[in-house]
Amino acid sequence: MTEVVATNQTILVVGGGISGMTAALEAAETGKQVVLVEKRPFVGGRVTQLYKYFPKLCFPTCGLEINQRRAKMNPNLTILTMAEVTGLEGEAGNYTATVKISPRYVNENCTGCGDCERAVEAEFDDEFNYGLRSMKRRKGAYLPHKMAHPQRFVIDPAILGTPDAEKAKSACKYNAIDLEMPPEEIRFNAGAVIWATGWQPYDANKIQPYGYDRFANVITNVEFERMADPQGPTGGRIVRPSDGNEAKNVAFIQCAGSRDQNHLLHCSRICCMATLKQTHFVQDAYGDAGKSTIYYIDIRAIDRFEEFYAQVQANPNVSFIKSKVASIVENRENQNPILHGVDTEGYNRYANEYDLVVLAVGMEPSVDKASFPVPIVVNEEGFIEPAPENGGVFAAGCASDALDVNRAAQQATGAALRAVQVVNRVAGMEG
Repeated sequence: MTEVVATNQTILVVGGGISGMTAALEAAETGKQVVLVEKRPFVGGRVTQLYKYFPKLCFPTCGLEINQRRAKMNPNLTILTMAEVTGLEGEAGNYTATVKISPRYVNENCTGCGDCERAVEAEFDDEFNYGLRSMKRRKGAYLPHKMAHPQRFVIDPAILGTPDAEKAKSACKYNAIDLEMPPEEIRFNAGAVIWATGWQPYDANKIQPYGYDRFANVITNVEFERMADPQGPTGGRIVRPSDGNEAKNVAFIQCAGSRDQNHLLHCSRICCMATLKQTHFVQDAYGDAGKSTIYYIDIRAIDRFEEFYAQVQANPNVSFIKSKVASIVENRENQNPILHGVDTEGYNRYANEYDLVVLAVGMEPSVDKASFPVPIVVNEEGFIEPAPENGGVFAAGCASDALDVNRAAQQATGAALRAVQVVNRVAGMEG
């Protein structure tokens, strides 16, 4: 049974991505009691699914390891994974949270040895790789990713009651598999809440002219990021999902579903830089034989990113076409996507064929105002506004705006400070 000791001076953090982890750690390191609730089986969020950061092209694993070490060392921080806030009542300084914890079916005896995974045969699409057209599937007993925290396996509930579940249990030498583990519901007090539920990639299936739902060789930028990662579904090979052949000629379409009255109204700010970064993946894979073409409305590369943009512009293997692609069709003979549109600088019509097309889909906030547990001010783009009406609830990271990792961490630190101020006022009144 999960127990959480909390008071009205405790800070509740909802979401365990880079923003939630940053806010939780900063608050806990001031001496406050913090409870972090994360619906996935691990913390770290979408940063764990990145191969490299821009503009330095460094790996997120370093920062992840530091944050995980900070979390393990801090007795003020309680982390609940596979958990969701289902209720929140009260006001600033006096909230009561209700949290539902789904069973992992693996207890704390787990050593991460992987014997259960090897024993199981059933396979499923891998959420960590965004499905990626089933290029690599995960087992029914799995560790979500190599650096998952907690480093503990998960049993997919779909195999319960099947021989696979019993195989997993029999294979475990540490009695870590508990197939009778029940769901739990717990309630506890909190003085302030940090809402850090992050973002989700815009659903490319909704962009009908681009054929994501019809053409195997049209993928999204988040899928491409997983493909480039040596720990990803293709071992880092840049290939076509249709046949596994090398994808040396790649088109990137910017603002796919963004800045569009029919889709996302806003600019997500990171998509241009993510694409500039991903052209390096093509070059790393194939050298000068790797060609990238970027179709764009305009490029957002401000402040410290301008130099990175200039470097990509100077690369002879990267081309830029100023155009909003009108549609994509498929060459039925080789399954190559063909892009149709007009170059708005030369006003020339084009029908350009590529091995692979990558849609730079935008960031959609994971905030559902309709089901939000307390009254909240949300703007027309779906982000939580900083407003007095929100009481002691503060948005962090991409729950507040479309932000890159650096700015999300900075904004989360600010949210932590505001939450600390609320519980300090509670302490002052009670003292």
